[in-house]
Amino acid sequence: MDSAQPHPALPVGPVVDLAEVGRVALDAEGPGTSEDVLEAVGGKALRLGAMLAAGLPVPPGFCVTTGAYRRAAATAGLERLLASPGTPASRLRAALEAVTVPADVADAVRAAYAALGGTHPVAVRSSATAEDSPEASFAGQQDTYLNVVGEDAVLDAVRRCWASLWTDRAVAYRRDHGIEEGTVGLAVVVQSMVAAEVSGVLFTADPLTGRRGRSVVDAAPGLGEALVSGAVDPDRFVLETATGRVLERVPGGKRTEVRPAPGGGTERVRHASGADRLCLTDEQVRTLAALGARAERLFGTPQDLEWAIEPGGRVLLVQSRPVTTLYPLPEPAGPGDRVYLCASLLQGLTRPLTPMGLSTFQAIADGWLAQDGGADALALRYVQAGLRLFTDVTPLLRSRIGRHLAVRMARAADTRSEAVLRSLMEDPRFAPVRSRTPPNPARLVRGLPQLGATPQVLAALVRPEAAVRRGERAERELRARLVLDGPVTAARRLDLVERMLTREMVPFVMRQLPAPAAGYLWLGLARWLLRPVLAPGELAGVLRGLPRNVTTEMDLRLWRAAVAVGADPESARALAGEHPRDLAARWAEGSLPPVLQQILRDVLAEYGHRAVAEIDIGVPRWSEDPTHVLNVLANYLRLDDPEQAPDVQFARAAERAEALVADLSSRARARGRLRGALAARALRQVRRTAGLREQPKFTMVVVLAELRRQLALVGGELVAAGRIGTPADVFFLDLAEVRAGLGGADLHEPVAARRREYERELRRRHIPRILLSDGTDAEAAVAVAAGSAAGRDLPAGTLRGAPASAGTVTGTARVVLDPAAARLEPGEVLVAPSTDPGWTPLFLTAAALVMEMGGPISHGAVVAREYGIPAVVGVPEATLRIATGDVVTVDGAAGTVVVHTGGSAAP
Repeated sequence: MDSAQPHPALPVGPVVDLAEVGRVALDAEGPGTSEDVLEAVGGKALRLGAMLAAGLPVPPGFCVTTGAYRRAAATAGLERLLASPGTPASRLRAALEAVTVPADVADAVRAAYAALGGTHPVAVRSSATAEDSPEASFAGQQDTYLNVVGEDAVLDAVRRCWASLWTDRAVAYRRDHGIEEGTVGLAVVVQSMVAAEVSGVLFTADPLTGRRGRSVVDAAPGLGEALVSGAVDPDRFVLETATGRVLERVPGGKRTEVRPAPGGGTERVRHASGADRLCLTDEQVRTLAALGARAERLFGTPQDLEWAIEPGGRVLLVQSRPVTTLYPLPEPAGPGDRVYLCASLLQGLTRPLTPMGLSTFQAIADGWLAQDGGADALALRYVQAGLRLFTDVTPLLRSRIGRHLAVRMARAADTRSEAVLRSLMEDPRFAPVRSRTPPNPARLVRGLPQLGATPQVLAALVRPEAAVRRGERAERELRARLVLDGPVTAARRLDLVERMLTREMVPFVMRQLPAPAAGYLWLGLARWLLRPVLAPGELAGVLRGLPRNVTTEMDLRLWRAAVAVGADPESARALAGEHPRDLAARWAEGSLPPVLQQILRDVLAEYGHRAVAEIDIGVPRWSEDPTHVLNVLANYLRLDDPEQAPDVQFARAAERAEALVADLSSRARARGRLRGALAARALRQVRRTAGLREQPKFTMVVVLAELRRQLALVGGELVAAGRIGTPADVFFLDLAEVRAGLGGADLHEPVAARRREYERELRRRHIPRILLSDGTDAEAAVAVAAGSAAGRDLPAGTLRGAPASAGTVTGTARVVLDPAAARLEPGEVLVAPSTDPGWTPLFLTAAALVMEMGGPISHGAVVAREYGIPAVVGVPEATLRIATGDVVTVDGAAGTVVVHTGGSAAP
């Protein structure tokens, strides 16, 4: 076809042949990319047609288009019913089930069915416009009818497919995926029925581990309905797609067979015992994998295919959809096989970063590499996958020194990663390699610049107060450099952002690191000196109630604010009786009770630059949306026990820590005067400087908040120029794109695409802590290889994680995924995916902490120790395996969480 001519349009009419759908789809931009074709025939029909047109074996058939559905829906009065709030889905469904199929639609269906053979059995399957997309598969949400025979039966099945768009499960699925009800339509696919001897499902990537290039086949006798519904234990085959080498053959029970019933429909036959042989040969498995690979190439993404094999041996594909559960591949991927550690999780972030947030980290990393003399083979680099940051740790694994560092860092930062890294060290792909140039350990950890500045750390060991003053001067100088003098343009604002990120922020922040680093070196010395007299976990008590911790100071400032609010009856009533979101809106209007309005203004003047997920420059600060702060104040007001007041708890923790310092010093002196003097000095220095560990990040967040403000102003100018829709759109671009926008580029399309991706990633619950370049979730792969044996030796109801803060508490669990709207009752156990400083006000009312992520030095673990609450971190799927209201016992020393059966603790 002449490329200058327009793409062929889908024929107008209620019915279209699947072969015609495929011809139009492939002649358009590519299979699955033509919005017009998708809107007319839905995802299932579009993909079946594309496979037919590409020469893949697909049963012939036709599609009843969405236009026919919309006409039937109009006849049934669906628009009126949808406009009425609260109309139940069952009423919509009943209206469609009772509707009369329009006469011309019925005639077209009868004619198309006659062309298939008239009395030939067919499969009638729903094909929604929103299904089989990379974001959502809609698997099983609408209905399918098999072995349908006769014109009237086909028309009835079409009508029932239309009605299935409004099942409770389909409505709930769309709601969960943010799909508006008025935008979805339904087509219906009618295909010749396959007399399947064997059928099943083929994944062109391993759905358990995410590994690409590995096909997984599930197979059972008869129709695939039993397998899809879970009624049969299928045979399973795993093979390398490229070579066809079968890696696993796992026989299933196969006691149930679904087959066509005489006169239409299906029937289930239960056999006396499972089959004594596999239902596929290796050659058949390889044939399936080859077909799957062709489908993957056609659609450009791993596929989940349904297939059937006829008695004569012919293989037919009856459906293909993207494997939507796979985690995205890292990009840009490095050469060869790579190992990526999720830096987002190490920072306490499970949510995605905005594109601008990713861009700022890339700018920081690029600037750090440039300042340190350029790249080398052992430098750690960032990539992004699923809008999260990952660090390429392959150079560490391929170096003997690096392996030691990697394990030590993982043990401290994220305990679950340590076991995975050790497993990868056994993988020959990541074996150490000899280098003519000896590795430089400082360069090995280039991605962790806080480990630098060794001379300054040594100086801070001797003169800690001088180091503290140097850090304070660095913060003042850095703040001064954020001020723009003279005429300010959008280009100058962007220059400031890029300059701060690439050249100025990191060196100034690093000047604040020596003092807290020295504090933790003193802690290590104290541990060594006290070994003969120290009980396990005892030294952690020294870190409680530390002074100079900016996050603790913030929490105590919020507590004082809550006390002041509580003293004003009007403010207290507003805070207790209104939703935090409504109060935030009133604050923006200036209509809060005067005392509350002023107190909130004062708090935000000090801490308005902070936020949950605050390392992402694209996230609104508390000064923009104080909902979280108001929720914290409301939680504090609910404390009615004076002994539980945060300032009392903090003072008590500090007093106990000082008493412990005196006791430990005394014990050390009993072992020798010099040992006692050194131990006492080490412990005092720990108390003086270790609390400063939060200061560098605090300063970095101050800078990011100001750079966010500058970018928002640039966004306003781009809106005025018509380049983007709202100022906030600027955070769904990267720095280079913003620069292009200032040069005249229209940015509406990239912004829309990034927003869709961001919304999709916000819904993702599982984030791989270690991701391989072939898409393998390394932790999942280790668990699968071990037969999911971890935890089998634990009593029922016991979850294991890593000990983080000693103590044992039994209480009611509160699962919190977003702290902004959380209400934590005093004494409840906080169960969270992970935490960052924005979460810590909740710690003051929590009895204990359970986290899915993290290690002993992760933020949540450190703050839990400082506040003296038990904590267990690194508990797999804690937010899924524990429900709000469960009674749990948290043992912070043993690293276990017991979920008590029946909602009550054992006596």
